[in-house]
Amino acid sequence: MDFLLVTSLSALVGISTLVISALGLSITFGIMGVINMAHGEFIMIGAFVTVILTSSGVPFVLAIVCAVAAGAMLGLIVERLLISRLYGRRIESTLLATFGLSLVLQQAAVLLIGTTPRGIQTPFGSLAIGSYSIGWYSLLIIGIACLCVIATYLVFTRTRYGMLARATMQNRDMAASLGVNTRWVNATTFTLGSAFAALAGAVLSPLLAVVPSMGLPLISSAFMTVVLGGPAVLAGLVAASGVLGASREIVANAVSPVLGTAALMVVAMLLLRMLPNGISASWKRTL
Repeated sequence: MDFLLVTSLSALVGISTLVISALGLSITFGIMGVINMAHGEFIMIGAFVTVILTSSGVPFVLAIVCAVAAGAMLGLIVERLLISRLYGRRIESTLLATFGLSLVLQQAAVLLIGTTPRGIQTPFGSLAIGSYSIGWYSLLIIGIACLCVIATYLVFTRTRYGMLARATMQNRDMAASLGVNTRWVNATTFTLGSAFAALAGAVLSPLLAVVPSMGLPLISSAFMTVVLGGPAVLAGLVAASGVLGASREIVANAVSPVLGTAALMVVAMLLLRMLPNGISASWKRTL
């Protein structure tokens, strides 16, 4: 019974981790049609900003806020200088451009910070469940993921930007012809996606080894989650995270973490074979 409870909580933590790490990528891809291959490096930057600030005595919560601000500012700069020049071109153009950006950012982190793993002591201790234990901070990740999903839903359904972004997503040319400033929508959307990526790195930094290459495994699982989620930016992401996160954590707890990651990939490939357009392809909702 204790094992089942711990496994269930671990599955929820795994699902929440996928939601947090993939949310920014889902926003930029779903709204803009841009595959940001540097998403993992934005996560890495958020983690490094958090680690460096906390090691300098800045409170953890304030360090997270600063990391999000840094990610948003970098995202806006990248969109203005790089992504905005690729609109109207084939999707491969943004894929290759952001892949090159990811290499530049990763190497810059190696030169500036080094390859020695860094981290933050996991706060709040752990919860004992029989002979097992699970960190209180890991459980807090569940709440953070819920808040991120709710906040994203409110932004896209209760704000002027959200209305314009959804109109742009459904028919970009029509929205532009009706006077929507699609360049502003694109810049805001990429900035928002980058901020969520930095937030993911910040809140996950106590649970991961913070190194320049930490974004690679995160973007792999995030990309698989977004593709499997399909056209529904938010609902599809949550559904795909539920399936893949649960599969990974159940196998990881029962066998090993390596096989857990393999299980995630196998389940994703099987589902994409059956649902090539994603889980939400037949849903009526687009958010």
